[in-house]
Amino acid sequence: MQAIERALEQRLAPQGVPLAVVLPGGRRLGSADPAVTLRLHELAPLAHLATGQIGHVAEAYVEGRLDIDGSMRDLMEVAAVLVGDAPLAGDAARPLTWWSNLMRTVKSRVRHQLDADAQQVQFHYDVSDEFYALWLDERRVYSCAYWKDPAMTLDGAQAAKLDHICRKLMLREGERFLDIGAGWGGLLLWAAEHYGVRADGITLSKNQHAHVNRLIDERGLRGRVTMNLCDYRDLPEGEPYDSIASVGMFEHVGHANLPVYFHQVRRLLKPGGLLMNHGITAGGTRNHQLGAGMGEFIERYIFPGGELMHLSHVLKVMSEAGLEPVDMENLRPHYARTLWAWSDRLESQLVKARDLTRESVVRAYRLYLAGCAMSFEQGWISLQQMLATRPDHDMTTGNMRGAQSRFPFNREYIYR
Repeated sequence: MQAIERALEQRLAPQGVPLAVVLPGGRRLGSADPAVTLRLHELAPLAHLATGQIGHVAEAYVEGRLDIDGSMRDLMEVAAVLVGDAPLAGDAARPLTWWSNLMRTVKSRVRHQLDADAQQVQFHYDVSDEFYALWLDERRVYSCAYWKDPAMTLDGAQAAKLDHICRKLMLREGERFLDIGAGWGGLLLWAAEHYGVRADGITLSKNQHAHVNRLIDERGLRGRVTMNLCDYRDLPEGEPYDSIASVGMFEHVGHANLPVYFHQVRRLLKPGGLLMNHGITAGGTRNHQLGAGMGEFIERYIFPGGELMHLSHVLKVMSEAGLEPVDMENLRPHYARTLWAWSDRLESQLVKARDLTRESVVRAYRLYLAGCAMSFEQGWISLQQMLATRPDHDMTTGNMRGAQSRFPFNREYIYR
């Protein structure tokens, strides 16, 4: 144990990390003037600290095997120093042989069968609507905001994001619009009320399904807007949609099912129509989750079944499915600021949060929100808006010969 203690002190001292660790017997290690203090109730987390396995330290906190004194912002400053480049290492630590690739694909396929996906979504989203309402904006938009103006509030930035997506999709009154993974209905209702589309949404969360259907009735939108409890794979291929949005959903499709997902989207999209695929991507090209134990933590406590893929891989699979990528926008720092806004809101209402759900859930989300904010700031993960079309192969479609879609091949239309 003395060797582990020395290893930790050697890790902390040269960089002046403002962290103190109090061992079960009361002995202190680390800084004499710490911004963050970890109070260990057992010795096991000490080895994880010494090796930078922050995800395992987080597990100990959620399970009550250690406590934390200090703000989440200070804690993440410390964590970033402790982990170094480990979050991007992921699978790069070992060669990606054909065998490891095969095992990854098999595991992904098993964990993303229809019943498994439904259970995983409900594990995450059906914790408590009231809990999420504590720290999300007024529309409960649970995805990256768009800070069009630095002075915006969270509510304003989320409204700007919804409108940014609708503008990119060139939504028009009377057209058919599909929102895959519609959450608590923010984009679905915005598109219907501000752009006059006939909007269909789907979710696997029973709580979200009930919530959005209440809003549809309250706002008199029944007949123009529907919200269904179903998987994207079960959507009927009848009348195709003019536009489709998938926001914060595709990262839960899984590596093995990504071709299935994009082929299904293509079948649902009208030739010449537009797809907005908005979601989290890996910062590294060879890791499918964050290293340093962070990916395992999210898998266990927050969202089982989530898999990250690099933008380059996503675009490859999208293209192979017959969708043409036409515009990419990286909103990575926007998501960092969004997550810090959520984290700050949760931190200000911890007493209420503990009344609404279990202490372990509150602890997990404290670390999840702040840890993801840090990860986006560091570039360990990213957020991409990928706009694509389904070409109609008609050289006269659009405002330029060969456009083969409604996309104008410039960005002026978004900002007018």
